[in-house]
Amino acid sequence: MKDIFFEDKVTPVKGLIRRYKTRVLIELTLKCPVECEFCFRIGKKEEGRGTLTNEEIDRIVDYIEKNKEITEIILSGGEPLFVLDLLKYTLNKLKVLDQLKIFRIHTRAVVTAPLLVSEKFLKILSKKYKQIIYLSIHINTSKELNSKVELAIEKIRKTGVILYSQSVFLKGTNDSVEILKELFIRLIELGVRPYNIYQCNNIPGIEHFMVPLKKEIEIMTELRKDVSGLACPTLIVDAPGSADKIPVSLSFWETKLETFKDFEGKTKYTPGLV
Repeated sequence: MKDIFFEDKVTPVKGLIRRYKTRVLIELTLKCPVECEFCFRIGKKEEGRGTLTNEEIDRIVDYIEKNKEITEIILSGGEPLFVLDLLKYTLNKLKVLDQLKIFRIHTRAVVTAPLLVSEKFLKILSKKYKQIIYLSIHINTSKELNSKVELAIEKIRKTGVILYSQSVFLKGTNDSVEILKELFIRLIELGVRPYNIYQCNNIPGIEHFMVPLKKEIEIMTELRKDVSGLACPTLIVDAPGSADKIPVSLSFWETKLETFKDFEGKTKYTPGLV
């Protein structure tokens, strides 16, 4: 599958994605307990890319240490809760670097496989670090919340980790004000800050999940009128032709949706997104 989001082009060391100057993402593994139909890294999984080794993590840590401007680490995948020994090893290697200030762990397992929020994982989170730890939960609808999921969230909160959420607009699943309002209000009640909601990526095989950008803007505009700012995430387009996550203006401002500018100020077009 074509690397339309430039991840391979911004991978200086195997398993390390560096889109931005001060923060990097480490793909600990591409294995997941549940295969989401809308996964934009499905191409990497089809290529057979698996789990990093300790030696590969060591090379990543060496790269980070040599690039002192890097201050923020995102541990993702795949599913990092699937490889707890590797997650622990990576955190232990990184925590001694004084340049690092923030660790972020991105997971969908809290929702899809809450039993993976085990005592072993909670001990990893509870360990004393100089860095602040944030944990991002990928969740798309309140139907994914149940007593087991909410208990897992409660256990994570007790470790002192800061929780936030990320979602994806999915046609026929959550493309309405009512559905998202119910989700985001419940999340904020559980101590999870809704952070970003993304337009589904326009790539072969999952394009049927895409919601037109105009409709997404209308939904988020109505939502912003009706819920607390704490419960209203930012609408983001991870657009082909750019390595950046572009925030989208709501209908309170008049904007042209046919083009956008990336973080370097270059004008890009949005075919198929609007």
